[in-house]
Amino acid sequence: MREVLRLLQDGEFHSGESLGHALGVSRAAVWKRLQHLEAELGLSLHRVRGRGYRLPSPLSLLDQARIDADARMAGWTLVFFDSVDSTNAEVLRRLSGGSSAPLLVVAESQESGRGRRDREWVSPFGENLYYSLGLRLEAGYPLDGLSLTVGLAVQQAIALFGCGAGLKWPNDVLVDGCKVAGILLELSGEPGGSCHVVIGIGINVNMLPGSVAIDQAWTSLRAQCGYLIDRTALAVALSDALRHYLARHEAEGFAGLREDWEAAHLWQGAEASLLAGPRRTDGRILGVDHLGALRLEVAGQELLFSGGELSLRLRDDS
Repeated sequence: MREVLRLLQDGEFHSGESLGHALGVSRAAVWKRLQHLEAELGLSLHRVRGRGYRLPSPLSLLDQARIDADARMAGWTLVFFDSVDSTNAEVLRRLSGGSSAPLLVVAESQESGRGRRDREWVSPFGENLYYSLGLRLEAGYPLDGLSLTVGLAVQQAIALFGCGAGLKWPNDVLVDGCKVAGILLELSGEPGGSCHVVIGIGINVNMLPGSVAIDQAWTSLRAQCGYLIDRTALAVALSDALRHYLARHEAEGFAGLREDWEAAHLWQGAEASLLAGPRRTDGRILGVDHLGALRLEVAGQELLFSGGELSLRLRDDS
C-alpha cells in the first residue's frame, strides 16, 4: 500500500500501466490497491481517462526509517502506524502492558484523535503530525509546568520551517491568532512517585483551510509558509527540541524556563476571560508563575489559576 502512495505522493497523474510496471503487478491489481487506499485510509483519487490517477494534492509521507534512526540515537523505541485510534491511547496501552519507556508512537492518521477536554482532534491521513512520547518519571521529577515546557519545544521545531508561532496558555501554539498545534499530557501512576507521562502533540502541517470542518480558528504550516512541509523533518526536529527542553525542565524545573515561555506568550497583558465550566473570570493576563500557573489580575488583585479543565479566551473573542 505504501509503495503505491509513494508513487502518487507527488500529486501528478500516473497511468495504471506505469504504476503496474513500477510495482510489478497487473493493472487490475493496481486498481484493487487504489480502491483499498480510498476505502481504508479515506483518501480520494482523481481519475482521468487517458491520463491515469492522482491525489488531489501532493503528500509528504513519513519516512519511518529516518524517524526510527533518530529515536534509536536517543534511546527511544519507535512504534509506527499507518492508522491508529489515538497515539496517546496506544502509548498508554503499551506502557501498562509492560513496554519500556521512552516510547514514541507516530501515525499517518488517527481514527479517534483527541485533544484537551475530550475534544476531537481531526486527523486525516498523511496531512499532519500525530506524535506521542511516553516517559517514565521518577519520584521528585518537577511535573509542574511540563506542558508549557513542551509548548516551547513545539514552537522551536515549527520555527525551523520559517513559521513565526507563539504560545497561548496552557497548551496551544498559534500562528496569526489561529491554532496550529495542541498538546495533551496524560499521567499514569502517582504524581508524587514514579509514574508514566504521555506527551501527545498534534501539529497541523499540510492540511489546507477549507479541506475539513473544525470548530475553532485554525491554520497549518503549509498555509502559512506556502509550501509542502517535509513531515519527517518536522518529526525529527520536534524530537530534538523535546530532548533539549525536557532535559532543561528536569534540571531547572519550569522556573528556569519561565522567562523563555513568557517571551513567546502571545497574550501577555491582554484582557481575557477564564472559563471553568459555567464559571467565568475576567481579568488581565500578567503571565505565569514559576510553576506554570496563570497569573490573572482581577479587580486589582492578582490571582493564580491552574488545571486541565480551564479555557482562556480573549475578551473580544467570539
